[in-house]
Amino acid sequence: MASLAFSSGSVAATNKFRSSIPAKNGLISCRVNFKENGRLGAQTLISEQETVPDFLTSNHFEKTPIRKDENRLRIFSGTANPLLSEEIACYMGLDLGKIDIKRFADGEIYVQLRESVRGCDVYLVQPTCPPANENLMELLIMIDACRRASAKTITAVIPYFGYARADRKTQGRESIAAKLVANLITEAGADRVLACDLHSGQSMGYFDIPVDHVHGQPVILDYLASKTIYSDDLVVVSPDVGGVARARAFAKKLSDAPLAIVDKRRHGHNVAEVMNLIGDVKGKVAVMVDDMIDTAGTISKGAALLHHEGAREVYACSTHAVFSPPAIERLSSGLFQEVIITNTIPVSEKNYFPQLTVLSVANLLGESIWRVHDDYSGGFEHFSGLGID
Repeated sequence: MASLAFSSGSVAATNKFRSSIPAKNGLISCRVNFKENGRLGAQTLISEQETVPDFLTSNHFEKTPIRKDENRLRIFSGTANPLLSEEIACYMGLDLGKIDIKRFADGEIYVQLRESVRGCDVYLVQPTCPPANENLMELLIMIDACRRASAKTITAVIPYFGYARADRKTQGRESIAAKLVANLITEAGADRVLACDLHSGQSMGYFDIPVDHVHGQPVILDYLASKTIYSDDLVVVSPDVGGVARARAFAKKLSDAPLAIVDKRRHGHNVAEVMNLIGDVKGKVAVMVDDMIDTAGTISKGAALLHHEGAREVYACSTHAVFSPPAIERLSSGLFQEVIITNTIPVSEKNYFPQLTVLSVANLLGESIWRVHDDYSGGFEHFSGLGID
């Protein structure tokens, strides 16, 4: 290695090195000691009055400016709900990141990012909706690809968190799959999770990383507020005892409407039997609120009971439309005036029916991503219900 050291009268052979240590009214040079394996020696301060060789002031020794990408936020979409991902990116004024996701002949999943994410804050939008195992595995591989591509942070945006109902042991020798899935996402390399309307709040505690729990209520409430329903005629109904807290919070924001509860007894998975009703719904417009509709057994039997008890109209409101058979037949049977859902899970064209209304949570999730990215709480203005603390 050659030496950069110079004095006012003579200049030795040089290398292309300039110290970054700031100096007032002068330059800093470094002496390189050949006998000490090229280690830097003492620094010499050169004043502006001294003669500085021309080549030191030439562009030959200036650093080439590196163009930095000012936008360090990247959004990528899995294959589970690409339309929602596009709407989120549109709300945020961004383009979706380029990514290749393929299935091999034997069913294995291949993921490759087609653009650099080094040093970027990456958000992966992928609900683990049916087929749950396929979409979950795809999310894990996407997280791993981003981690190996040196992303600064990785946030898994999960509009619908599958396996959330397996959050506790109700019988002996059962698994707690929600905890297992949380461990998988964490170990894959995610730094944060942004989820929408988890089945139970305790699922947040299964993650060893921060979880931002966003509620879809503001979207549904805004829609109901646009309808001409007198507040005195409203009653909010919880389809089971487990959803009372959710229904009470919904009723409080819906003109502080009264609350009714459907008592049910479940004899098996996806099998529900309605027993009785707690509350008065006679002559009222009943709004049933739940986090998801799977086979629609609970909510349809609850609606039949409400009609039997004298309810004038019944609305069904749910964030997640899983719609496992025979949900469509039950929901379109005439029990409901309207079935209001969101697009956290894509609804296939064959599952549409006249009473169905699909609302978008893209603005809600897009605003949440901005606030997480900017370290801004959700406790202000229109998005006070985001749940971001």
